[in-house]
Amino acid sequence: MKTRIGFGYDVHRLVDDRALWLGGIEIPHTQGLLGHSDADVLIHAICDALLGAANMRDIGYHFPDKDPNYKGVDSKILLRKTIELISTKGYRLGNIDCTVCAEQPKLNPYITQMQQTLAEVMQTEPENISIKATTTERLGFTGREEGISAYAVALIEKER
Repeated sequence: MKTRIGFGYDVHRLVDDRALWLGGIEIPHTQGLLGHSDADVLIHAICDALLGAANMRDIGYHFPDKDPNYKGVDSKILLRKTIELISTKGYRLGNIDCTVCAEQPKLNPYITQMQQTLAEVMQTEPENISIKATTTERLGFTGREEGISAYAVALIEKER
């Protein structure tokens, strides 16, 4: 079995009058993330990690923010399409390891639900998706609660 690894990163600004979507679920908060789609930074980082592992460029290449078809799109749709894209090259998901950086809201109560939701979308087991949450100790744009970022590493496997 051939394995490949990819890395993804995404960041979006926090704004008023938007829902906060992370890991495919809506999380109660006073602000949401600004973006062309639902701005789910966690899913976007996962998509980039998967695409990078398969050497298929990045999320903006496949789902450009200038395309009106993706205006307000649910990022779970982008993730499902990303899984389909990597499968065209014979790859399947091995596992994902992610970190979300946010001062607020506290994400620990939602991690299990995010894992289950993402597992359903990617047609894998929740144990193949590790999600961690951290703060930046009030440093930088995250610390000032101006935005949220996410990092992801994906391992994909190909039958020989």
